[in-house]
Amino acid sequence: MLKIGEYNELVVESRVEFGLYLDSDNGRILLPNKYVSDEFNIGDTLEVFVYTDSEDRLVATTLQPKGIVGDFVFLKAKEIVSFGTFMDWGLEKDLLIPKSEQQERMLPPRKYLIKICFDEKTARVYGTAKISANCDKNTQDLAAGQQVDLLIHSLTEIGIMAVVDNRYFGMLYRSETYQDLAVGDRCKGYIMRLREDNKIDLTLKEPGYSSVKGSGNTIVDILNTAGGFIPCHDKSSPQEIKEIFSMSKKEFKRAVGGLFKRGILALEKDGIRLKQGEKPENPEKLEEPEKINPWNSKS
Repeated sequence: MLKIGEYNELVVESRVEFGLYLDSDNGRILLPNKYVSDEFNIGDTLEVFVYTDSEDRLVATTLQPKGIVGDFVFLKAKEIVSFGTFMDWGLEKDLLIPKSEQQERMLPPRKYLIKICFDEKTARVYGTAKISANCDKNTQDLAAGQQVDLLIHSLTEIGIMAVVDNRYFGMLYRSETYQDLAVGDRCKGYIMRLREDNKIDLTLKEPGYSSVKGSGNTIVDILNTAGGFIPCHDKSSPQEIKEIFSMSKKEFKRAVGGLFKRGILALEKDGIRLKQGEKPENPEKLEEPEKINPWNSKS
């Protein structure tokens, strides 16, 4: 079945003066000459993007848009008209964001996060800036601890809002996020909890002890970069630890405990030092650090 606003594999049916006609279950679709290569022949199967032109006729192109129907993408506002805003999405015909689908007035040349949608009644592709309202509210396919792809949507006082797996909407709490993120960033994250109201709480750290293993790697790498010593210890402020290691003070102490127990770190009164020649082959093989408080053992 032909999918408008997506890539389709269509067979070249005939050649005309102004392009190639491609066969589809919706009838013939024109691939204009500007997109036709000398290598294309009748009977060939071509992968093309199909959408409607300015006269609402189905047309094919070999150009690659910045997204297809269902995708969340950042697009630049190009032109304001009485009924909406046109966005540059990499094709000859710009993508319309109707006024009714805007959260705020969309001004060129700013970029906005858009979901590309398809209107079955008009067979037109359009965009919406109402992101959370157009995300899937059914989270039954998700589970706590699951790794997901995040696209940062907005920054608020409480948290960082993100599109999850190009489908859902969730939030990273600022108090639990130790990495600088900006709108438009893509990163990996984890499901921290699925709430009864179908909202999703996210985290950048793998839940449970697994995150501490990765933190051990981080501490060793930063120590190596700093020449083996960093003036950070159990009396350092949470903010100082966050700025240097991008982790909470609790996680820092747990990870340092594991590294100390393995003899990788030496604890000095004014900081931590990587023992000479002690970069571990596999820092992830840490033992449970809660069983030891290295700073208490020195007192």
